[in-house]
Amino acid sequence: MRYVLPVAATENPRPPDPGADPRPVPGQDPRVQWGLSLAVVAVGALTIRPMGFSGQGLAVAALFVVNSAALLVRGVPESRVPPRLALAWLSSGIVAAAALLGVSDSGTGYLFAYFIAGHIGYRLETGRALTLAATCSLLCAGVLYFHLGPGDPELPWVLGLTTGVPVVVGILNRTQRQAVRSALSAAESAERAARAEARTAVLTERGRIARDVHDVLAHSLAGINMQLELADALLDTGDLEKVREANGKAHGLVKESLKQAQWTVHALREDALPLLESLTAMVESAGHHDALTVTGTVREVPARVTQNLLRIAQEALTNAARHAPGGRVGVDLTFTASSITLRIRNRPATRAVTPGAGSGMGLIGMRERVALLGGSVSAGPVTEGPDQGGWQVETVIPG
Repeated sequence: MRYVLPVAATENPRPPDPGADPRPVPGQDPRVQWGLSLAVVAVGALTIRPMGFSGQGLAVAALFVVNSAALLVRGVPESRVPPRLALAWLSSGIVAAAALLGVSDSGTGYLFAYFIAGHIGYRLETGRALTLAATCSLLCAGVLYFHLGPGDPELPWVLGLTTGVPVVVGILNRTQRQAVRSALSAAESAERAARAEARTAVLTERGRIARDVHDVLAHSLAGINMQLELADALLDTGDLEKVREANGKAHGLVKESLKQAQWTVHALREDALPLLESLTAMVESAGHHDALTVTGTVREVPARVTQNLLRIAQEALTNAARHAPGGRVGVDLTFTASSITLRIRNRPATRAVTPGAGSGMGLIGMRERVALLGGSVSAGPVTEGPDQGGWQVETVIPG
């Protein structure tokens, strides 16, 4: 199985900038908000009267400018307006809106109160929003009821009470915005988790391939090297027969290496391998005929179990050939209802052991493979029975 890792998954995520604007929320276009605010200002400029440069007209014009500024500032992103400043700005806005209702003789000045109250619900947390909206309603209703200023006699005081109602719409919009942002955040977290999982899968796959390459190349090349060194040593003795024998063994190891390389490629490309057939071919190709004993009911096992058991068997057989040449080898494969056990024993060497250093990764690789399958592996000398003095590797895989 191939894992494709997105480029972004290999990079360190950049921490969010505290001063940056919050992510846009689908369905809430800032341009619509600006358009509505500008429309209210335009309608107010055309309808609110009187406006002038002296007396009542100057007061109306000044309050109109203040209300317009308070309304347009709502388009500024939240990240740029501290909560306390937002509370002060909105409080000033409702006072200015109530004052405009009392000073102007006609027009749509009440629209400022409605829109500011709605934004109160959107901008502030629920408790403060409801309190400030209730204050807006009471101020506007009081101005109209007690006729605090020239005012528009046609506006009923009940209209002032309704100016705080849009706060509910603002609260609902804020709740929806938070829900959408939470969903977006959850989706981003899930994506990061998926990328991390993909990266872990890539690293795991790399580790598995590294173990397979080690099993095929390191052991095979070590065996070939030993035979070639033996042949070099025998050349000095003039025993050409033994030189040919060592050379033949080296050729045999080359062929075996090619075969094992084919097994490895097959294991990397195929979804399933025949465990029993592959293990039988491996044991016989190592020169141990009739060495495999199968106990229990043979069944199909997952591909990764097959792959790892074959590699463990390959490791054990290679070590037996290296450290106990000529010693008899026995391989037991046992199937039970809850586990699969692979046991490989070799008797002591019957021929001289050629000194040589291994890679030191064999047993580590076995343990890594078994750990991935949740099983156990043990390796050590045989202390009793007909194989006493030999070596045993036993692997137990659950399932």
